Amino acid sequence: MATSAVKVYGWAISPFVSRALLALEEAGVDYELVPMSRQAGDHHRPEHLARNPFGKVPVLEDGDLTLFESHAISRHVLRKHKPELLGTGNLEQAALVDVWFEVEAHQLSPLAIAIVVECIFTPFLGRERNQAVVDENVEKLKKVLEVYEARLSKSKYLAGDFLSLADLSHFTIMHCFMATEYAALVEALPHVSAWWEGPAARPAAKKVAEFMPVGTAGASKKHE
Repeated sequence: MATSAVKVYGWAISPFVSRALLALEEAGVDYELVPMSRQAGDHHRPEHLARNPFGKVPVLEDGDLTLFESHAISRHVLRKHKPELLGTGNLEQAALVDVWFEVEAHQLSPLAIAIVVECIFTPFLGRERNQAVVDENVEKLKKVLEVYEARLSKSKYLAGDFLSLADLSHFTIMHCFMATEYAALVEALPHVSAWWEGPAARPAAKKVAEFMPVGTAGASKKHE
């Protein structure tokens, strides 16, 4: 069997690794997932540090090109193979994709990740849940989701009336978040709830979700 020219290094149960896999699945790219063990410290070994000097996952090898950071990987994959998901060809659409892609990365995901870590992954981190951290981030996330509700009351998707990376990049983090008792924050907002169901129902998302059963160790916010 021929070796795939595209390789992804990491553990697929991580929502960051799965974000990269989702882009590849959406683009229909054949790839090889090179398994690594967080518990064994594979990400700190010299051979991995040569790929990513920060010792994190995922890492993508695309021929001679090596990339790290899941958002950058997703954008590269779609720019190369499915640019319509970036709004390419329309400057206004592309700009709005960029805006909401950044909103996900800097406004929503850090809050959702903090909640997921405390609600789901603390047993695997060897400590008790810090409810104060949960409560603080829940209150902040409520305000962010209100902004989403306002935006999605005007358009079906975040960048407009077309599905884009701005929507898809939410999936892996929100897949974990929706398994917590705070999923009601999304369900209480009709436009956000309807929007979330779109990306979650896509075949690529369903396939990637199989890699990341909620309640399994490994999706730490320290390992993007």
